[in-house]
Amino acid sequence: MKALFTFFISLVLLFLTACNSGNHQSNTQTMEFKKIPVTYPATAKDTTVTDNYFGTIVKDPYRWLEDDQSAETKDWVQKQNIVTFGYLGQIPYREKLRKRLEEIWNYEKYGTPFKEGGKYYFFKNDGLQNQSVLYAQDNLNSQPAVLLDPNTFSPDGTTSLQELNFSKDGRYLAYSISKGGSDWRTIFVKDLQTGQMLPDQIEWAKFTNIAWQETGFYYTRFPEPAPGAELTAANKLGAVYFHKLGTSQDKDLAVYSDKTHPDHSFGASTTDDERFLCVSGWESTSGNLLYVKDLTKPGAAFVPVSTSFEHDFHVVDNIDDKLIVLTNNNAPNQRLILITPGQPKPVHWQTLVPEDSSDVLQSATVCGNKIVCSYLHNASSALRVYDLNGKLLKDVALPEIGTVSSVSGKKEEDQAFFAFTSFLRPMTIYSLDMNTLEIAVFKAPKLDFNPDAFTTEQLWYESKDGTRVPMFVTRKKNIAYDGSNPTLLYGYGGFNISITPGFSPSRAVLLENNGIYAVANIRGGGEFGEKWHEAGTKCRKQNVFDDFIAAAEYLIEKKYTSSARLAIQGGSNGGLLVGACMTQRPDLFGVCFPAVGVLDMLRYHQFTIGYAWAVDYGRSDNKDEFPCLYKYSPLHNVKKTAYPATMITTADHDDRVVPAHSFKFAATLQENQQGDKPVLIRIETSAGHGAGKPTGKLIDEAADFLSFMLWNMKVQVVY
Repeated sequence: MKALFTFFISLVLLFLTACNSGNHQSNTQTMEFKKIPVTYPATAKDTTVTDNYFGTIVKDPYRWLEDDQSAETKDWVQKQNIVTFGYLGQIPYREKLRKRLEEIWNYEKYGTPFKEGGKYYFFKNDGLQNQSVLYAQDNLNSQPAVLLDPNTFSPDGTTSLQELNFSKDGRYLAYSISKGGSDWRTIFVKDLQTGQMLPDQIEWAKFTNIAWQETGFYYTRFPEPAPGAELTAANKLGAVYFHKLGTSQDKDLAVYSDKTHPDHSFGASTTDDERFLCVSGWESTSGNLLYVKDLTKPGAAFVPVSTSFEHDFHVVDNIDDKLIVLTNNNAPNQRLILITPGQPKPVHWQTLVPEDSSDVLQSATVCGNKIVCSYLHNASSALRVYDLNGKLLKDVALPEIGTVSSVSGKKEEDQAFFAFTSFLRPMTIYSLDMNTLEIAVFKAPKLDFNPDAFTTEQLWYESKDGTRVPMFVTRKKNIAYDGSNPTLLYGYGGFNISITPGFSPSRAVLLENNGIYAVANIRGGGEFGEKWHEAGTKCRKQNVFDDFIAAAEYLIEKKYTSSARLAIQGGSNGGLLVGACMTQRPDLFGVCFPAVGVLDMLRYHQFTIGYAWAVDYGRSDNKDEFPCLYKYSPLHNVKKTAYPATMITTADHDDRVVPAHSFKFAATLQENQQGDKPVLIRIETSAGHGAGKPTGKLIDEAADFLSFMLWNMKVQVVY
């Protein structure tokens, strides 16, 4: 869910002797796949709990599980985890898979270098560190020094570094931390000249930027929640504040808020030269208000640029008194425009880089007095460089079908950097010479996995209504099309988020075990612009599920796999996708993984930031939208039938999609399961919606995921 959902990509992988990547010998011993017995904990039901939606009475017997602080819920969680981990502990090759995951995961991971205050900074993970470390160096050839090590924030690595920004002169670093994966942030400040931490500390920040102006910064905070309701209460009245260094938070100045619209929240950014303060307002995950103030003019008022939520406006940078703005206003595939704050009305806007009729403009960065633009072409990246007048200078050739991310550079600097990844290439850092526009590998990782035995292809299939939908399939080059391959199909389908190629160590293990990883670029996402997104929203949401079901049917029809060996996985909005598809077509899948999913579509808007998702989903208190939600809501469409082997995953600190969704869905599935396949729920502790999760937990989760999937498909592993 755009800025509110952290993207979320799945696991997957295939056979090691075939890939010639090391000493991993095929296991020739035939394993007997005995059924692992499961006895579910008793879950109390209260059949008196009902709601009346416009004359339709809906029962909610497990509503008591919404209280995640109650002793009863905590007891239920503990008992469910005992069952789940007891089951996983009986899978004979679970530890072998974990060991192999650790071997592949253990490689140096570099982030894109960026320059602030005359120094370079970058993140690096040595391999198995729980959190990546921030390094500083005087130049690109000097010895790096640790600037900030998030592994020291907590003994178990569950406190993570999140937002950060440097003051213009490079002296101060303001950064936020998240505890246990929560969206709540605490902001700290470090004096880089003395190396000392300042006493400044900001609490209850959330969905925030850190935007410097001289010796202070702007940030977003919400009112302090009631004790015990920190992870569930609705987040209302988000406002922008300014904190001046050396003062306490209670002295911070409220810069922008709207108390007449408590569902509206605001965030702030400043241009690189700190001339303009830009305040963006949102009520959902797409469309924003935009107000701009010229900070060089004392007493200047905010100038309105966008006063409705109809379109997106993102300020990229400024050229003197003009703002470069990325927008989908009159451009579903987005364009770059120039706006002069003194003349903010649309009649005065100038098109800088026009909309491309087929490719989606995702981002723009001003580097070396040029503009580096990242596009999506058929769900993978294309990179183009323009001059400051919008003239195309070059299409930058990329290594393969993949994803460009984290373009970094300065307006006055001749060197820029970007990260590139694909399904078979780990994150690789490239330099981009802004004079010649040539690229070169800057940092390339080395790991214990040989991608040469595998390939990625892009296929197109037809959905139920005839819409053509693309799907990436990563597989062994000489795969057998006999329906036997264990296959993981991943999707998201919402909030204008694009699912593009990316490498994960956990996928390599499935690939080494003759597995296939498929990603369906279904409607609701942003792969083909705003029209593609809108086609999967509100009462059109069924298109998303139809697209995903059609992808599964295509893989089976073409004998990539069979129903018994097809798993589906998605997180957050993708968890809704899996929940809806498995309740609509339980016969189609062998294994299902709804992760941190939105599964109760009638009550999602009553928790934390859920109300902001209504632009995509609609709301149950709307008479016209209720029937659509009720028709597909996973929780409300469970019936007594045979469901696939299912492992629901959530976390106790998830305050994005509260774990009650998963708790209630698990209890309902367990009650109604008529087949002999397990229905388990894996509840992670000291973790949230996914961002900042430590490496150790990621490896454990991947091992459990792959073990459960392959065991229930009766697949022999090669280790």
